[in-house]
Amino acid sequence: MNKETRDISTLILNRRFLREDAHGSISMPIYSGAAFEFDTAEEMEDAFLGKSGKHTYSRISNPTVEAFENRIQQITGAAHVLAVSSGMAAISNVFMTVAYAGSNIVTSAHLFGNTFSLFLFTLKAFGVEARFCNLLDKNDVAKNIDDKTCAVFTEIITNPHMEVADLKALAEVAHSKKVPLIVDSTIIPWPVFEAQKFGVDLEVVSGTKYISGGATSIGGLILDYHSFDWSNSPRLNILAQQAGKKAFTVKLRTEISRNLGAYMSPHTAYLQSLGLETMDLRFKRASETCKKLAKFLQTLPEIKSVQYTGLPDNPFYKISCEQFGEYPGAMLTFNLQDQAACYSFINRLKVIRRATNLFDNKSLIIHPLSTIYGTLSDEYKKMVEVPADMLRLSVGLENVEDLKEDLLQALNKKR
Repeated sequence: MNKETRDISTLILNRRFLREDAHGSISMPIYSGAAFEFDTAEEMEDAFLGKSGKHTYSRISNPTVEAFENRIQQITGAAHVLAVSSGMAAISNVFMTVAYAGSNIVTSAHLFGNTFSLFLFTLKAFGVEARFCNLLDKNDVAKNIDDKTCAVFTEIITNPHMEVADLKALAEVAHSKKVPLIVDSTIIPWPVFEAQKFGVDLEVVSGTKYISGGATSIGGLILDYHSFDWSNSPRLNILAQQAGKKAFTVKLRTEISRNLGAYMSPHTAYLQSLGLETMDLRFKRASETCKKLAKFLQTLPEIKSVQYTGLPDNPFYKISCEQFGEYPGAMLTFNLQDQAACYSFINRLKVIRRATNLFDNKSLIIHPLSTIYGTLSDEYKKMVEVPADMLRLSVGLENVEDLKEDLLQALNKKR
């Protein structure tokens, strides 16, 4: 962060463009064109070789997207930021950069459904093994790492399991084995969570969630802190001889991102830049409401259990406070009698929307097992351990009393 100010909102709002706008616009214009013209062949050559920093083609880089990336870089302290088309594109690009045939990823089966599917099915076809272990147990993690491990990966609060691993402990284990720690920090944004403090090397984020400002657009981000020595990576060790700790960034920018073609669109970058400006306000309001609802749900006898790491009786409360402070996010899960009760409850809601996604301005509810994990076989459903009686609630910006009223009427209760 900028040493002159520690307030993240001020940093976001006062980020200057790399080049002055011709008309003095204080919002970065949308450069929606595909190609950029040059005066000479020599100038074009320098741009394509990355010598001038000028843009050549919007699949590779774009002024609007670059301005968004630079804002993220400034507020997070990341050495490099790449904006891509979705959160899943961020994860895919990362592992296409660090993984290789014969390598393995040490992670947990308690992951978001598509991440689990990417590791278990998609990457497997390219010879990459997913080693699912208990990330809450340092010894189990250490036991699964070997000389073919390309990364340890976790979500900072698992979705929807609501587990919180000790990131410093994971980093210590990973780094002792000369392996990078990669995290998905979508659940908690940067005003609260600073990845560098916990030894994180690479961070992936779904910009669709808190950043976009009310689910306006789909996007993702990859942050590289240039903290890992890539000479220890079989995939990047040769490149690291020239690029050092920038090896991941160089490989990602000059090959993987270009070849996969998942760079963020200019219009998305514009929308997410606007959303970024109110992210801190929205996150804290939604997080405060979520905590109130979690406490409220605990008072209702029809609710079997509530999972929210901001509750003092939650098993992850202590580590959550250490890593995220007083704002552990705006997602909770709770359990009813069975799946049928979950469906009936969902169908009676009037304010809370029946929809997927997280951290919209509107509160959203979903039955994870039948939707996010619905296409998995019974074998894999057992593996991910998502209960059939669980509901996931993403809390929005509505009045907390109106949300309480909606929850009560869905339970056929009155105040």
